[in-house]
Amino acid sequence: MPMHIPRPRAVPSVESDPAADLGAWTYGAPAEEAPRPQETAEAVTSAAPANPHAVPPAGDDALPEDPHHHGTRPDDPCRDDHVRQADPHHEEHPSPENPASSAPVAEKAPAPAQLTLLLIEADPGGSAVVSELLASDGRPVRVRTARNLTEAERLLTDDVNCILLDLDLPAPGRTAPSEDGAAEDELVVLKHVLRIAPRHAVLALTSSGDAERRGPEAVRVGAQDYLVRDELDGRLLRRAIRYAVERKRSDTAERRLTESRMRAQENARLERGLLPTPILDGSLLRFAARYRPGRSRALLGGDFYDTVRTPDGAVHVMIGDVAGHGPDEAALGVELRIAWRALTLAGLSGDDLLTTLQKVLEHERHSEETFATLCQVDIAPDGRSAGVCLAGHPPPLISRPGEGAHLLPYEENGPALGLLPDARWPRTEMWLGDAWSLMLYTDGLIEGRDGNGQGERLGEDGMADLVRHHLAAGLSGEPLLRETLAEVRSLNGGELTDDVAVLLLERG
Repeated sequence: MPMHIPRPRAVPSVESDPAADLGAWTYGAPAEEAPRPQETAEAVTSAAPANPHAVPPAGDDALPEDPHHHGTRPDDPCRDDHVRQADPHHEEHPSPENPASSAPVAEKAPAPAQLTLLLIEADPGGSAVVSELLASDGRPVRVRTARNLTEAERLLTDDVNCILLDLDLPAPGRTAPSEDGAAEDELVVLKHVLRIAPRHAVLALTSSGDAERRGPEAVRVGAQDYLVRDELDGRLLRRAIRYAVERKRSDTAERRLTESRMRAQENARLERGLLPTPILDGSLLRFAARYRPGRSRALLGGDFYDTVRTPDGAVHVMIGDVAGHGPDEAALGVELRIAWRALTLAGLSGDDLLTTLQKVLEHERHSEETFATLCQVDIAPDGRSAGVCLAGHPPPLISRPGEGAHLLPYEENGPALGLLPDARWPRTEMWLGDAWSLMLYTDGLIEGRDGNGQGERLGEDGMADLVRHHLAAGLSGEPLLRETLAEVRSLNGGELTDDVAVLLLERG
């Protein structure tokens, strides 16, 4: 609906409408009040318009040099202020005649920022009318005037709070509005202003004859509000400017929040898509995994894993950890995982694969100090034996019926990827048996506290004890991983700070 603005009054009343000062705390400069008797000398100074560099007059009006007067007359209400101006080192002492001198000095409240309005209007007299209306409210607003859009672009600086646009302004390339295409012209002008001033509030100024048509259309295009030229009033014009600025700020904040949410959703979809999908078609092995990044509100961290079944029937499983917790480490982890899958499907394994993977890391890492640990297990097609390669990574945990859970030997552990250029990674062969459960994990699972109150790390042995306890309770697969992670967090006293990835392969 259009804003109904009453016609100008001969003498605008400043005190008659308290609601007109809504929003004044944000932009308006409140009218100065006379100092009250109990105000301190500094507060009086802020209200007095005296020149701080004025020199006392000579002759009969000269101030006496009686030390009891401190250089001013006793009846001078700004006596203490003159003392400060004359002698900055003067020390005040309380006295019966001046009890306020012992009161603490009040701090000046910061003055609200002054509004700056850019008026875009072809009528030379329009600027004077608007300035007069705004000045009649008692709190001046800086007004800049542009006669055309070219001048408007030059005067449009960051300190402009609001734009008041005359919808009768000729469209770009025209010297006057067209008679048969006025509606099209006004939209072209408004759209041009909105395009060159996307961060500024815009008020549309229209005539009363077609306000019902042009005003709502201007708001639909993007203006914050519209005003009727023939009904302008200084107080309401100021209020409309303030409200337009606040609406623009609110709209901008809402748009940024929406954009932030959309980016977060897109990032979530992207990160979720980067998590691996195991290739186990035709395998009798059961697979389960749990993944939790250490970064707040992230879906992907520096830990990475994958599982692939090659055409010969062998199952290859890998888990790794890039040192660090930021997005660069997460991206490097994805690159290493994809490279590992491609190399595995190409037929590489063991030392040959890890040597090539280290070259990938050296080329892709953002710092020469970045390294990655990795554990790789190659399970034979019959599922009864496997070869294990460790590159600075914690050993897997294996459990068999009647044996409980224990760590695999890790004496042949090689260095982490990216530390030694000519490193080698020996392969350890091991017997699995007919029924087994193999758990691979990153160090985030074992670096939490053990819950005994001494601040000790849980470690590999503590984690193995937890898994034995849950296996004895009959847990397996996804429930085993879920309960193990829940207990690790409980012992730690809260969420783990490092990335955590856990894989579980079961047979039989």
